[in-house]
Amino acid sequence: MIYSRSSEYAIRAFMHLAQAPNGKYVMVKQIAEQENIPAHFLAKILQQLARKGLLRSSKGPTGGFALRQSPSEIALVHIVEALDGLAEYERCVSGLAECTDDAPCAMHDIWKDLRSRIMEYLERTTIADLVRALEEKRKALDKARRPATVNVAKRA
Repeated sequence: MIYSRSSEYAIRAFMHLAQAPNGKYVMVKQIAEQENIPAHFLAKILQQLARKGLLRSSKGPTGGFALRQSPSEIALVHIVEALDGLAEYERCVSGLAECTDDAPCAMHDIWKDLRSRIMEYLERTTIADLVRALEEKRKALDKARRPATVNVAKRA
């Protein structure tokens, strides 16, 4: 995985929130049940993201969490950076204190290229993109599961 379990759960929760009616708050318990995420862990993650300004939160019986921005404005990098930071993508993969183009480790060039692709993916992929892709996959699965109807001409 290219990010932590916390970021994975947050991304799944954001996708869930993106599918909620605009302005409607969704309770952590509901998200956790539907996404199969431990509720206590998810609550801590979403509270942290609310404190960092990525989510709105509301207390009370109709409370919960809602996206602060449109799903098309929330890039994965915003979530990953808020929870994990980006230091893991900047450090030397071999563990050297100093690893640069001038003083590279054995894996420097390969990791530099991979890191660049990972960062590009995180920066350009939005929650809206993931929701759209999920909907397309669900439609394709539904279509594949439907029994084919066969027209059989009656013989006279």
